[in-house]
Amino acid sequence: MAKFSFKLIIILVSFFTTAVFSQDKPSATVPLATQDVIDFYSNVMLAEPFQPADTNSEIISTELPQRDNTNNYYTTSEMVDYFSPNWEQRISKDWQFFSAPKALGRILVINFSATSENNSSSLSYRYLANQNSQNELYEPWSSSKVLAYTAAVAKVRQMSDGKIGGQSKAGDTPIADLITSIHSYEPFGSANGDSNAIASYFVNVAGRDRITALFHDQWLMLANPAIRLRGAYDNKVFEPNDQNWQIKGQKIPVEYPTNNVAQLDYQSYRCEHCGLTGNKPMTTLAQAEWLKRLAVHDRDPLTRQPHLTAEDVQVLFFGTGHSDQNYRHGGMMQGISVMLHNALATAIAGTLPADPKKVLDDATQGQWRVWQKIGWGPSETRGAGENVLLAHISLPFYQGGMEFTVAAQTAEPGDGEIYVNYAGIKMQALLTQSLTELFAINQP
Repeated sequence: MAKFSFKLIIILVSFFTTAVFSQDKPSATVPLATQDVIDFYSNVMLAEPFQPADTNSEIISTELPQRDNTNNYYTTSEMVDYFSPNWEQRISKDWQFFSAPKALGRILVINFSATSENNSSSLSYRYLANQNSQNELYEPWSSSKVLAYTAAVAKVRQMSDGKIGGQSKAGDTPIADLITSIHSYEPFGSANGDSNAIASYFVNVAGRDRITALFHDQWLMLANPAIRLRGAYDNKVFEPNDQNWQIKGQKIPVEYPTNNVAQLDYQSYRCEHCGLTGNKPMTTLAQAEWLKRLAVHDRDPLTRQPHLTAEDVQVLFFGTGHSDQNYRHGGMMQGISVMLHNALATAIAGTLPADPKKVLDDATQGQWRVWQKIGWGPSETRGAGENVLLAHISLPFYQGGMEFTVAAQTAEPGDGEIYVNYAGIKMQALLTQSLTELFAINQP
Protein backbone atom coordinates (compact mmCIF):
# COMPACT_ATOMS: atom_id res chain seq x y z
CA MET A 1 0.00 0.00 0.00
CA ALA A 2 1.38 3.41 -0.95
CA LYS A 3 2.97 5.51 1.78
CA PHE A 4 0.40 8.31 1.48
CA SER A 5 -2.34 5.84 2.34
CA PHE A 6 -1.11 5.40 5.91
CA LYS A 7 -1.35 9.14 6.46
CA LEU A 8 -4.73 9.15 4.75
CA ILE A 9 -6.05 6.41 7.03
CA ILE A 10 -4.96 8.28 10.14
CA ILE A 11 -6.56 11.54 8.97
CA LEU A 12 -9.82 10.05 7.75
CA VAL A 13 -10.28 7.61 10.62
CA SER A 14 -9.66 10.49 13.02
CA PHE A 15 -12.22 12.62 11.18
CA PHE A 16 -14.96 10.02 11.23
CA THR A 17 -14.31 8.96 14.83
CA THR A 18 -14.39 12.56 16.04
CA ALA A 19 -17.38 13.56 13.91
CA VAL A 20 -19.47 10.54 14.81
CA PHE A 21 -18.71 10.62 18.52
CA SER A 22 -19.88 14.21 18.66
CA GLN A 23 -23.41 13.18 17.63
CA ASP A 24 -25.52 10.08 18.07
CA LYS A 25 -26.90 10.01 14.54
CA PRO A 26 -25.40 9.40 11.09
CA SER A 27 -23.41 12.31 9.72
CA ALA A 28 -25.43 14.45 7.33
CA THR A 29 -22.40 15.64 5.42
CA VAL A 30 -18.96 14.28 4.66
CA PRO A 31 -15.84 15.95 3.25
CA LEU A 32 -15.83 16.54 -0.47
CA ALA A 33 -14.36 13.63 -2.38
CA THR A 34 -10.64 14.10 -2.85
CA GLN A 35 -8.32 11.90 -4.87
CA ASP A 36 -7.13 10.38 -1.60
CA VAL A 37 -10.65 9.36 -0.65
CA ILE A 38 -11.10 7.84 -4.09
CA ASP A 39 -7.76 6.05 -3.77
CA PHE A 40 -8.75 4.58 -0.39
CA TYR A 41 -11.09 2.28 -2.31
CA SER A 42 -8.37 0.77 -4.52
CA ASN A 43 -5.43 0.96 -2.10
CA VAL A 44 -7.17 -0.33 1.03
CA MET A 45 -10.64 -1.73 0.35
CA LEU A 46 -9.81 -3.57 -2.87
CA ALA A 47 -6.24 -4.46 -1.91
CA GLU A 48 -5.02 -8.05 -2.12
CA PRO A 49 -4.77 -9.25 1.49
CA PHE A 50 -1.46 -9.62 3.30
CA GLN A 51 -0.34 -13.21 3.81
CA PRO A 52 1.45 -14.49 6.92
CA ALA A 53 5.15 -15.30 6.84
CA ASP A 54 4.48 -18.91 7.87
CA THR A 55 1.83 -20.49 5.64
CA ASN A 56 2.62 -24.13 6.37
CA SER A 57 -0.30 -24.90 8.63
CA GLU A 58 -3.88 -25.41 7.50
CA ILE A 59 -5.27 -25.64 11.03
CA ILE A 60 -8.22 -23.44 11.94
CA SER A 61 -7.31 -22.87 15.58
CA THR A 62 -4.63 -21.69 17.93
CA GLU A 63 -3.61 -22.67 21.43
CA LEU A 64 -5.57 -20.53 23.84
CA PRO A 65 -5.11 -19.67 27.50
CA GLN A 66 -7.87 -19.92 30.05
CA ARG A 67 -9.13 -16.37 30.45
CA ASP A 68 -10.94 -14.87 33.40
CA ASN A 69 -14.12 -16.89 33.84
CA THR A 70 -15.48 -15.36 37.02
CA ASN A 71 -19.27 -15.75 37.08
CA ASN A 72 -19.20 -17.65 33.78
CA TYR A 73 -17.53 -14.81 31.94
CA TYR A 74 -17.20 -17.33 29.10
CA THR A 75 -19.74 -20.07 28.36
CA THR A 76 -19.33 -23.43 26.65
CA SER A 77 -21.70 -25.05 24.19
CA GLU A 78 -22.72 -27.52 26.88
CA MET A 79 -23.72 -24.66 29.15
CA VAL A 80 -25.60 -22.77 26.43
CA ASP A 81 -27.35 -25.62 24.58
CA TYR A 82 -27.36 -23.90 21.19
CA PHE A 83 -29.95 -26.25 19.72
CA SER A 84 -32.63 -25.12 22.15
CA PRO A 85 -34.59 -21.91 21.48
CA ASN A 86 -33.52 -18.60 23.04
CA TRP A 87 -29.88 -19.57 23.42
CA GLU A 88 -29.08 -15.87 22.98
CA GLN A 89 -30.28 -15.39 26.55
CA ARG A 90 -27.94 -18.06 27.95
CA ILE A 91 -24.60 -17.02 26.44
CA SER A 92 -22.01 -14.86 28.15
CA LYS A 93 -22.55 -11.45 26.58
CA ASP A 94 -22.04 -7.73 26.83
CA TRP A 95 -24.07 -6.04 24.12
CA GLN A 96 -22.65 -2.62 25.05
CA PHE A 97 -19.00 -3.56 25.40
CA PHE A 98 -17.65 -1.52 22.49
CA SER A 99 -17.87 2.24 22.83
CA ALA A 100 -18.55 3.02 19.15
CA PRO A 101 -21.99 4.57 18.62
CA LYS A 102 -24.21 3.08 15.96
CA ALA A 103 -23.65 6.23 13.91
CA LEU A 104 -20.18 4.79 13.26
CA GLY A 105 -21.45 1.27 12.63
CA ARG A 106 -22.49 -2.06 14.12
CA ILE A 107 -19.94 -4.59 15.35
CA LEU A 108 -20.06 -7.95 17.12
CA VAL A 109 -17.11 -10.07 18.27
CA ILE A 110 -17.28 -13.64 19.55
CA ASN A 111 -14.14 -14.01 21.66
CA PHE A 112 -12.67 -17.43 22.43
CA SER A 113 -11.17 -18.90 25.59
CA ALA A 114 -9.98 -22.33 26.67
CA THR A 115 -12.10 -23.90 29.38
CA SER A 116 -9.11 -25.25 31.28
CA GLU A 117 -5.46 -24.32 31.44
CA ASN A 118 -3.58 -25.07 28.19
CA ASN A 119 -6.55 -26.89 26.71
CA SER A 120 -7.29 -25.45 23.28
CA SER A 121 -9.69 -28.21 22.28
CA SER A 122 -12.37 -27.33 24.81
CA LEU A 123 -13.75 -23.91 23.99
CA SER A 124 -15.86 -21.24 25.60
CA TYR A 125 -17.12 -17.98 24.19
CA ARG A 126 -18.01 -14.42 25.10
CA TYR A 127 -20.18 -12.24 22.84
CA LEU A 128 -19.43 -8.51 22.62
CA ALA A 129 -21.29 -5.80 20.66
CA ASN A 130 -21.92 -2.06 20.61
CA GLN A 131 -25.14 -0.32 21.67
CA ASN A 132 -27.29 -3.47 21.51
CA SER A 133 -26.83 -3.56 17.73
CA GLN A 134 -26.41 -7.35 17.48
CA ASN A 135 -29.97 -8.01 16.33
CA GLU A 136 -30.53 -5.12 13.93
CA LEU A 137 -31.24 -6.05 10.31
CA TYR A 138 -29.07 -4.88 7.42
CA GLU A 139 -28.21 -5.84 3.85
CA PRO A 140 -25.12 -8.10 4.05
CA TRP A 141 -24.10 -7.67 0.40
CA SER A 142 -21.42 -10.16 -0.66
CA SER A 143 -20.36 -11.05 2.89
CA SER A 144 -23.22 -13.57 2.89
CA LYS A 145 -21.65 -15.63 0.09
CA VAL A 146 -19.90 -17.76 2.72
CA LEU A 147 -23.33 -18.97 3.79
CA ALA A 148 -24.34 -19.83 0.23
CA TYR A 149 -21.27 -22.05 -0.20
CA THR A 150 -21.71 -24.06 2.99
CA ALA A 151 -25.42 -24.58 2.40
CA ALA A 152 -24.78 -25.84 -1.14
CA VAL A 153 -21.97 -28.21 -0.15
CA ALA A 154 -23.97 -29.59 2.79
CA LYS A 155 -26.86 -30.34 0.45
CA VAL A 156 -24.62 -32.22 -1.99
CA ARG A 157 -23.07 -34.14 0.94
CA GLN A 158 -26.54 -35.20 1.99
CA MET A 159 -27.56 -36.14 -1.56
CA SER A 160 -24.42 -38.25 -2.03
CA ASP A 161 -24.55 -39.98 1.36
CA GLY A 162 -21.50 -38.02 2.45
CA LYS A 163 -19.27 -39.00 -0.48
CA ILE A 164 -19.09 -35.74 -2.45
CA GLY A 165 -18.42 -32.27 -1.06
CA GLY A 166 -16.07 -29.31 -1.08
CA GLN A 167 -13.06 -31.03 -2.65
CA SER A 168 -15.01 -32.22 -5.66
CA LYS A 169 -15.56 -30.49 -8.99
CA ALA A 170 -18.66 -28.91 -10.46
CA GLY A 171 -18.31 -30.24 -13.97
CA ASP A 172 -14.57 -29.77 -14.54
CA THR A 173 -14.16 -26.77 -12.18
CA PRO A 174 -12.86 -27.44 -8.65
CA ILE A 175 -15.21 -26.16 -5.97
CA ALA A 176 -12.06 -24.82 -4.25
CA ASP A 177 -11.37 -22.61 -7.28
CA LEU A 178 -14.94 -21.33 -7.24
CA ILE A 179 -14.95 -20.39 -3.55
CA THR A 180 -11.56 -18.71 -3.91
CA SER A 181 -12.72 -16.70 -6.89
CA ILE A 182 -15.75 -15.60 -4.87
CA HIS A 183 -13.39 -14.10 -2.27
CA SER A 184 -10.69 -12.71 -4.57
CA TYR A 185 -13.01 -11.35 -7.28
CA GLU A 186 -10.40 -12.51 -9.77
CA PRO A 187 -9.97 -15.55 -12.03
CA PHE A 188 -8.47 -18.33 -9.94
CA GLY A 189 -7.43 -21.68 -11.34
CA SER A 190 -10.26 -22.65 -13.65
CA ALA A 191 -12.81 -20.28 -12.05
CA ASN A 192 -13.59 -17.18 -14.07
CA GLY A 193 -13.62 -14.52 -11.35
CA ASP A 194 -17.34 -13.71 -11.61
CA SER A 195 -18.00 -13.74 -7.88
CA ASN A 196 -21.68 -12.80 -8.10
CA ALA A 197 -22.53 -15.42 -10.73
CA ILE A 198 -20.67 -18.15 -8.81
CA ALA A 199 -22.37 -17.27 -5.53
CA SER A 200 -25.77 -17.23 -7.24
CA TYR A 201 -24.98 -20.74 -8.48
CA PHE A 202 -24.34 -21.91 -4.91
CA VAL A 203 -27.59 -20.28 -3.73
CA ASN A 204 -29.50 -22.08 -6.48
CA VAL A 205 -27.86 -25.42 -5.70
CA ALA A 206 -28.72 -25.11 -2.01
CA GLY A 207 -32.16 -23.57 -2.43
CA ARG A 208 -33.34 -20.53 -0.52
CA ASP A 209 -35.68 -22.51 1.70
CA ARG A 210 -32.74 -24.60 2.90
CA ILE A 211 -30.46 -21.64 3.53
CA THR A 212 -33.13 -19.72 5.39
CA ALA A 213 -34.03 -22.78 7.49
CA LEU A 214 -30.38 -23.04 8.58
CA PHE A 215 -30.79 -19.69 10.33
CA HIS A 216 -33.71 -21.10 12.26
CA ASP A 217 -34.88 -24.57 13.26
CA GLN A 218 -32.41 -26.47 11.07
CA TRP A 219 -29.25 -25.14 12.73
CA LEU A 220 -28.66 -21.68 14.24
CA MET A 221 -31.98 -21.46 16.11
CA LEU A 222 -31.95 -17.67 15.96
CA ALA A 223 -34.78 -15.88 17.72
CA ASN A 224 -35.21 -13.23 15.00
CA PRO A 225 -37.65 -14.66 12.41
CA ALA A 226 -36.90 -11.92 9.85
CA ILE A 227 -33.41 -13.22 9.04
CA ARG A 228 -33.30 -15.01 5.69
CA LEU A 229 -31.60 -15.38 2.32
CA ARG A 230 -34.24 -15.20 -0.43
CA GLY A 231 -32.38 -13.39 -3.20
CA ALA A 232 -29.27 -13.80 -5.33
CA TYR A 233 -26.22 -11.76 -6.35
CA ASP A 234 -26.64 -11.50 -10.10
CA ASN A 235 -29.13 -12.29 -12.81
CA LYS A 236 -26.38 -14.32 -14.47
CA VAL A 237 -25.60 -17.69 -12.87
CA PHE A 238 -22.35 -19.65 -13.24
CA GLU A 239 -22.86 -22.73 -15.40
CA PRO A 240 -20.39 -25.63 -15.13
CA ASN A 241 -19.80 -27.64 -18.27
CA ASP A 242 -22.07 -30.35 -16.90
CA GLN A 243 -24.36 -30.73 -13.89
CA ASN A 244 -22.35 -33.43 -12.11
CA TRP A 245 -20.33 -32.87 -8.98
CA GLN A 246 -17.56 -35.42 -9.09
CA ILE A 247 -14.45 -36.63 -7.29
CA LYS A 248 -12.21 -39.66 -7.80
CA GLY A 249 -14.59 -41.37 -10.20
CA GLN A 250 -17.65 -40.75 -8.07
CA LYS A 251 -20.29 -38.36 -9.36
CA ILE A 252 -23.76 -37.14 -8.59
CA PRO A 253 -26.04 -35.01 -10.77
CA VAL A 254 -26.72 -31.64 -9.18
CA GLU A 255 -29.58 -29.95 -10.92
CA TYR A 256 -29.96 -26.24 -10.43
CA PRO A 257 -32.14 -23.53 -11.94
CA THR A 258 -30.29 -20.94 -13.99
CA ASN A 259 -33.05 -18.35 -13.72
CA ASN A 260 -33.14 -16.90 -10.21
CA VAL A 261 -36.42 -15.06 -10.44
CA ALA A 262 -38.38 -18.06 -11.78
CA GLN A 263 -37.91 -19.98 -8.52
CA LEU A 264 -40.73 -20.33 -6.03
CA ASP A 265 -38.50 -19.53 -3.05
CA TYR A 266 -37.08 -16.36 -4.64
CA GLN A 267 -38.16 -12.93 -3.39
CA SER A 268 -37.60 -9.73 -5.32
CA TYR A 269 -35.46 -7.17 -3.51
CA ARG A 270 -38.44 -4.91 -2.81
CA CYS A 271 -41.02 -7.62 -2.25
CA GLU A 272 -44.14 -6.81 -0.25
CA HIS A 273 -42.67 -8.11 3.01
CA CYS A 274 -39.01 -7.26 2.40
CA GLY A 275 -38.79 -3.68 3.61
CA LEU A 276 -35.73 -1.51 3.14
CA THR A 277 -33.26 -4.29 4.01
CA GLY A 278 -34.23 -6.31 0.95
CA ASN A 279 -34.48 -10.05 0.36
CA LYS A 280 -31.54 -11.29 2.44
CA PRO A 281 -31.58 -9.30 5.71
CA MET A 282 -29.11 -10.46 8.35
CA THR A 283 -27.58 -9.28 11.62
CA THR A 284 -24.07 -9.21 13.06
CA LEU A 285 -25.07 -11.99 15.45
CA ALA A 286 -26.46 -14.20 12.67
CA GLN A 287 -23.42 -13.82 10.42
CA ALA A 288 -20.81 -14.13 13.17
CA GLU A 289 -22.49 -17.17 14.71
CA TRP A 290 -22.61 -18.96 11.35
CA LEU A 291 -18.90 -18.39 10.69
CA LYS A 292 -17.86 -19.12 14.27
CA ARG A 293 -19.54 -22.53 14.16
CA LEU A 294 -17.71 -23.33 10.93
CA ALA A 295 -14.39 -22.31 12.51
CA VAL A 296 -14.89 -24.70 15.45
CA HIS A 297 -16.35 -27.57 13.40
CA ASP A 298 -13.63 -29.99 14.57
CA ARG A 299 -13.37 -28.64 18.09
CA ASP A 300 -17.01 -28.12 19.08
CA PRO A 301 -19.09 -30.97 17.62
CA LEU A 302 -22.21 -29.78 19.46
CA THR A 303 -22.65 -26.90 17.00
CA ARG A 304 -21.68 -28.44 13.65
CA GLN A 305 -23.65 -27.55 10.53
CA PRO A 306 -25.66 -30.62 9.52
CA HIS A 307 -24.10 -32.75 6.75
CA LEU A 308 -20.99 -30.55 6.47
CA THR A 309 -17.56 -32.12 7.03
CA ALA A 310 -14.20 -30.81 8.23
CA GLU A 311 -12.93 -31.20 4.66
CA ASP A 312 -15.64 -28.84 3.39
CA VAL A 313 -14.68 -26.24 5.99
CA GLN A 314 -11.00 -26.52 4.98
CA VAL A 315 -11.98 -25.77 1.39
CA LEU A 316 -13.79 -22.62 2.52
CA PHE A 317 -11.04 -21.33 4.79
CA PHE A 318 -7.93 -22.41 2.82
CA GLY A 319 -9.16 -23.38 -0.63
CA THR A 320 -7.71 -26.83 -0.03
CA GLY A 321 -7.49 -28.73 -3.32
CA HIS A 322 -7.47 -25.64 -5.53
CA SER A 323 -5.72 -25.80 -8.91
CA ASP A 324 -3.79 -22.50 -9.02
CA GLN A 325 -0.13 -23.31 -8.42
CA ASN A 326 0.76 -19.64 -7.96
CA TYR A 327 -0.91 -19.57 -4.54
CA ARG A 328 -0.27 -21.59 -1.41
CA HIS A 329 -3.75 -20.94 -0.03
CA GLY A 330 -7.09 -19.98 -1.51
CA GLY A 331 -10.55 -19.68 0.00
CA MET A 332 -11.13 -17.03 2.66
CA MET A 333 -7.38 -16.49 2.91
CA GLN A 334 -7.71 -14.62 -0.40
CA GLY A 335 -10.55 -12.38 0.76
CA ILE A 336 -9.77 -8.88 -0.53
CA SER A 337 -9.18 -5.76 1.62
CA VAL A 338 -6.60 -4.82 4.25
CA MET A 339 -8.94 -2.83 6.49
CA LEU A 340 -8.99 -5.63 9.06
CA HIS A 341 -5.24 -6.21 8.82
CA ASN A 342 -4.62 -2.51 9.44
CA ALA A 343 -6.94 -2.56 12.44
CA LEU A 344 -5.29 -5.65 13.95
CA ALA A 345 -1.79 -4.23 13.53
CA THR A 346 -2.86 -0.90 15.03
CA ALA A 347 -4.46 -2.61 18.02
CA ILE A 348 -1.22 -4.52 18.62
CA ALA A 349 1.22 -1.65 18.00
CA GLY A 350 -0.83 1.20 19.49
CA THR A 351 -0.65 3.22 16.27
CA LEU A 352 -0.98 2.46 12.60
CA PRO A 353 2.43 1.05 11.64
CA ALA A 354 4.19 1.59 8.33
CA ASP A 355 4.27 -2.19 7.85
CA PRO A 356 1.13 -3.84 9.28
CA LYS A 357 2.14 -7.27 8.00
CA LYS A 358 5.45 -7.13 9.91
CA VAL A 359 3.62 -6.25 13.13
CA LEU A 360 1.32 -9.24 12.68
CA ASP A 361 4.23 -11.55 11.82
CA ASP A 362 6.33 -10.38 14.78
CA ALA A 363 3.48 -10.76 17.27
CA THR A 364 2.56 -14.30 16.17
CA GLN A 365 5.81 -15.86 14.90
CA GLY A 366 4.39 -15.42 11.42
CA GLN A 367 1.47 -17.74 12.09
CA TRP A 368 -1.47 -15.30 12.18
CA ARG A 369 -4.50 -16.04 10.03
CA VAL A 370 -7.24 -13.77 8.72
CA TRP A 371 -10.14 -15.48 6.95
CA GLN A 372 -12.45 -12.80 5.66
CA LYS A 373 -15.28 -11.90 3.30
CA ILE A 374 -16.28 -8.33 2.54
CA GLY A 375 -19.37 -6.90 0.91
CA TRP A 376 -20.32 -3.38 -0.07
CA GLY A 377 -22.31 -1.26 -2.45
CA PRO A 378 -24.44 1.86 -2.90
CA SER A 379 -28.04 1.35 -1.81
CA GLU A 380 -30.69 3.28 -3.69
CA THR A 381 -33.42 2.04 -1.36
CA ARG A 382 -31.62 3.27 1.76
CA GLY A 383 -29.81 6.20 0.17
CA ALA A 384 -26.38 5.25 1.52
CA GLY A 385 -23.06 3.66 0.72
CA GLU A 386 -22.63 0.49 2.81
CA ASN A 387 -19.82 -1.82 3.89
CA VAL A 388 -19.97 -5.23 5.62
CA LEU A 389 -17.14 -7.44 6.90
CA LEU A 390 -17.29 -11.02 8.15
CA ALA A 391 -14.09 -12.63 9.41
CA HIS A 392 -12.44 -15.16 11.68
CA ILE A 393 -9.03 -14.31 13.16
CA SER A 394 -6.31 -16.43 14.76
CA LEU A 395 -3.35 -14.78 16.52
CA PRO A 396 -1.09 -17.50 17.96
CA PHE A 397 1.18 -16.45 20.84
CA TYR A 398 -0.22 -12.91 21.07
CA GLN A 399 -1.60 -12.39 24.60
CA GLY A 400 -1.08 -16.11 25.10
CA GLY A 401 -3.08 -16.80 21.93
CA MET A 402 -6.20 -15.08 20.62
CA GLU A 403 -9.02 -16.25 18.41
CA PHE A 404 -12.29 -14.53 17.59
CA THR A 405 -14.99 -14.04 14.98
CA VAL A 406 -16.17 -10.58 13.93
CA ALA A 407 -19.08 -9.20 11.92
CA ALA A 408 -19.37 -5.46 11.26
CA GLN A 409 -21.49 -3.13 9.14
CA THR A 410 -21.19 0.58 8.33
CA ALA A 411 -23.16 3.03 6.21
CA GLU A 412 -22.76 6.64 5.09
CA PRO A 413 -25.88 8.49 3.89
CA GLY A 414 -25.70 9.81 0.34
CA ASP A 415 -26.34 8.85 -3.24
CA GLY A 416 -23.43 7.72 -5.39
CA GLU A 417 -20.50 5.32 -5.44
CA ILE A 418 -18.26 7.68 -3.45
CA TYR A 419 -20.35 7.00 -0.33
CA VAL A 420 -19.20 3.39 -0.48
CA ASN A 421 -15.68 4.75 0.02
CA TYR A 422 -16.83 6.72 3.04
CA ALA A 423 -18.55 3.64 4.45
CA GLY A 424 -15.20 1.84 4.05
CA ILE A 425 -13.41 4.62 5.92
CA LYS A 426 -15.97 4.29 8.70
CA MET A 427 -15.35 0.53 8.70
CA GLN A 428 -11.64 1.18 9.15
CA ALA A 429 -12.41 3.47 12.08
CA LEU A 430 -14.90 1.03 13.65
CA LEU A 431 -12.56 -1.95 13.41
CA THR A 432 -9.51 -0.05 14.64
CA GLN A 433 -11.24 1.40 17.67
CA SER A 434 -13.14 -1.75 18.63
CA LEU A 435 -10.21 -4.16 18.29
CA THR A 436 -8.04 -1.78 20.31
CA GLU A 437 -10.67 -1.98 23.07
CA LEU A 438 -10.84 -5.76 22.78
CA PHE A 439 -7.07 -6.21 22.98
CA ALA A 440 -6.83 -3.85 25.96
CA ILE A 441 -8.85 -6.15 28.20
CA ASN A 442 -8.17 -9.52 26.62
CA GLN A 443 -5.36 -10.59 28.93
CA PRO A 444 -4.77 -14.16 30.13
